Amino acid sequence: MQLRTRFAPSPTGLLHVGNAYSALLCRQWAQENGAELLLRIEDIDHTRCRPQFIESILEDLAWLGIEWPQPVRIQSRHLEDYRSAIHRLRELGVIYPCFCTRKSIRQEMERMALAPHAGDVAGLYPGICRDLSEGERAKRMEKYPFAWRLDIGKALAKVELPLIWREADGTAQAALIDHDEVIGRKDISFSYHLSVVVDDAIQGITDIIRGEDLKAATGIHRLLQRLLELPEPTYHHHRLLKTTSGERLAKRNSATTLASLRGMGIAPEQLRGFLLNQQQPVWPFAEQDNNNNREKIVRLLGNS
Repeated sequence: MQLRTRFAPSPTGLLHVGNAYSALLCRQWAQENGAELLLRIEDIDHTRCRPQFIESILEDLAWLGIEWPQPVRIQSRHLEDYRSAIHRLRELGVIYPCFCTRKSIRQEMERMALAPHAGDVAGLYPGICRDLSEGERAKRMEKYPFAWRLDIGKALAKVELPLIWREADGTAQAALIDHDEVIGRKDISFSYHLSVVVDDAIQGITDIIRGEDLKAATGIHRLLQRLLELPEPTYHHHRLLKTTSGERLAKRNSATTLASLRGMGIAPEQLRGFLLNQQQPVWPFAEQDNNNNREKIVRLLGNS
């Protein structure tokens, strides 16, 4: 069997060194295992993704030394695949339309004496729309926007238990799912969870190499794979590249972009060596537009 993995960035901005670290780990694994490395552009979230960033992603990855076969799978060109998956889940009777807003969810949870903090609301759901009658659902669907939620109780009843996934070290991890997850958003129709499992199956991905921040999502992915009768890949959840204070590098904390490193004249082999030869993956530079940090980066990674 041909081993195959993928690197799947979203075009919401320029690639930064945290993205580069993950891409290089994918490349390293593929080289060590004689596997194929695919590139996928995950752009179904039209509220955040921008077409102009796709070209910059391709340029940055080519500069970094990442190679991939053509064609690149771009999610927004394959929406029918995700519609078919939603249709199948509806046939199985394991999803339902949810008409709730964040405000209505919060009000219900406060009524139930749960009173979560604002950041908790997106991950919890008290089942407000779960038991609506079919007639009421149909009536509301004609008038109001809705999301598709996975009925976890009904979904688990449809699959063989226990529900687990396999990590690369051979350990079996229990899939823990504690709420009815959204798999089709009101604004973009398909969630990350649904699109990623459909894409991985279509592309024949055998091994998924991704950051440990996505480990919590693996349970819902395994459940969707079971429901849709899709292959089970092996998962490799790697450590994240972090700041010196232990914060995950991200666009929100001005992580250094690959474009800015290219502008400094940094050679890709210098960056590759720095990122892949640390016991504790740390990027010891703060905001990319800070002149002092620019000097430090050039001094540490520059060719002279």
